[in-house]
Amino acid sequence: GCREAYNLVRDDATEVNWVTFKYNGSTIVPGDQGVDYETFKRKCTDDVRLFGFVRFTTGDAMSKRVKFALITWIGEDVSGLQRAKTGTDKTLVKEVVQNFAKEFVISDHKELDEDYIKNELKKAGGANYDAQTE
Repeated sequence: GCREAYNLVRDDATEVNWVTFKYNGSTIVPGDQGVDYETFKRKCTDDVRLFGFVRFTTGDAMSKRVKFALITWIGEDVSGLQRAKTGTDKTLVKEVVQNFAKEFVISDHKELDEDYIKNELKKAGGANYDAQTE
């Protein structure tokens, strides 16, 4: 199930831009999916930990590029033990989610800002034709 969700985001023919992988007890299962990044951000509440696989389109007038981010969200109210386990569990998620430009571990809502993430992806991603305007 997780692999199907991952492939939905990678497939250019679908509208799906993000999926979550969440906990069902100690098992990681596919969660929600959607088109709008703001909806994804609303899933990241203080009491949950989840993994998000998100498609972003970055670039400029010269070239548009699709970049993928793996976001590990750990809400502020998540217990220490669960926080620690999240790191171990991420290796399981990475067995499915193998292609991404950058990985983020986020506990602060400000770091979920779309522009912040796009900027980080741009830094991770080679050619930048905007250089002359920065």
